[in-house]
Amino acid sequence: MSKVTLSPAQVRALWLQSQGLHEAHPFGSGPKAVVKAIKHLGYVQIDTIHVIERSHHHILYSRIPDYKRSNLHQAQTKDKTVFEYWTHALAYIATDDFKYFIPDMKRRKENPSSWYKDVTAADVKKVLATVKKQGAISIRDVNDEELVEKDHPWASKKPSKRHLQCAFNGGDLVIAERIGMLKKYELTDRHFGWAKRPKAATQAEVFDYHIDRALQSQGVVSLESIAYMQKAAFKKEVSKRIEARVRKGLLLPLEITGSEKVQFWIDPAHLDSEIPEANDLTHILSPFDPLVIQRKRFNMFFGYDHRFEAYLPKEKRKYGYFTLPVIIGDQAVAVLDLKTDRQNQELLIQQWSWLGKHKSKTNKALIEGELNRFEKFQLAK
Repeated sequence: MSKVTLSPAQVRALWLQSQGLHEAHPFGSGPKAVVKAIKHLGYVQIDTIHVIERSHHHILYSRIPDYKRSNLHQAQTKDKTVFEYWTHALAYIATDDFKYFIPDMKRRKENPSSWYKDVTAADVKKVLATVKKQGAISIRDVNDEELVEKDHPWASKKPSKRHLQCAFNGGDLVIAERIGMLKKYELTDRHFGWAKRPKAATQAEVFDYHIDRALQSQGVVSLESIAYMQKAAFKKEVSKRIEARVRKGLLLPLEITGSEKVQFWIDPAHLDSEIPEANDLTHILSPFDPLVIQRKRFNMFFGYDHRFEAYLPKEKRKYGYFTLPVIIGDQAVAVLDLKTDRQNQELLIQQWSWLGKHKSKTNKALIEGELNRFEKFQLAK
C-alpha cells in the first residue's frame, strides 16, 4: 500500500482540530463541556504547580472559553462523570473509560512500586475500613498515628498517606473530591454507586483504546505518540495492532514532508474531510497541555522545542521559570513567563520572548487581547 504524503502545515491543522484548539467553543460550555473535552482528549493532566492556575484548569480553559473551576468539581464530585487515575501522569479521565484502567489497577495492586514497599496488606485493609466507616476522608482526617521522618520531599510524616495512595493505585479508593489540591478518598464502588463494577477491558481492548484515543486527539499518529512513556513491551503490542489495522485498510501509512524518518498513520476518514485552514485564534498554553507535553512531536510540527525550566538554576534559564508557549493559528509565536500575583490581583509578565520572526504589532495585539482574558480567568474565584 502506497503512503499518503502530507505537509507539516496540514498535520498541524489536523492536530489542532483534533485537540479542540481550532475554534472557540468546540465542546460547548459548563460541566458537560468539561466531560466532552476530557473524553475527547483522553485525559487532562493534573499538576500541583501554582505559579499560575494549575494545569488541569488551564488545559480546560484553553478549550472552554467560559470555563469555571466549579465545572470540574461538579463533574468529579457531583455528577461523577470524570475520575482521577494514572496515564503517563496523574490525570482526569472520563468515567466511561474506567474499564480500560482496571487492568492497570490490578497490576499496581498485585505489584506495587518500590515507593510502597513498606505498605502491607493489613495497612491497606485498615485504611479501607476507616473510609468504609467514616465516609470520604483526606489525609488531614487521620490523627491517630505516630509521625515518622520524611524520606522524600514529596512524602508525608503520616504513614497513612502512602496507605491511602496504595489503595487508590489498586482501585479500591477513588479521589471523590479535591479542595484545592487536598484529596478526599472514598470507596470506589460506593462513590460511583456501583452494585457491580464495570467489567475490565481485555489487554487487547486496552491497546485498541490507546490507538483510538490518539487518533481522536492527535489526528495523525506515530507509535511514540500513541504509546507515550509506555514500556517497550507495550509498544510492541501496539505496533502489531497498528499493522493489523493497516492490512484491513483502517489505517493508512503516512509520510510527512521533512519528517520522513518517522512512521506515521492516519485514519482514512480524515482524508475524506476538508483539512481546516489556519486562523488567528490565540492560545496561551500550559506546558502540560496535551498539544505541548509530547515535546519532540510539538517541536517537529511547530518548530519550537519547549523546555520546562522551573527546575533549572536561574542562570541557566533561557525563557524563564514557568514558561507558556503561545500559538496564533498554527504557529508557535512566543513564550511567556507568567506569574499570578493573587494578593495584588494582577497577572505579571516576568519575561516575553518572541520565537523566530513572529514579532509584529498584529501578533502583539492578539496576545495582549488573550492576556487580558487570561488574567480574568486567573483571578476569578
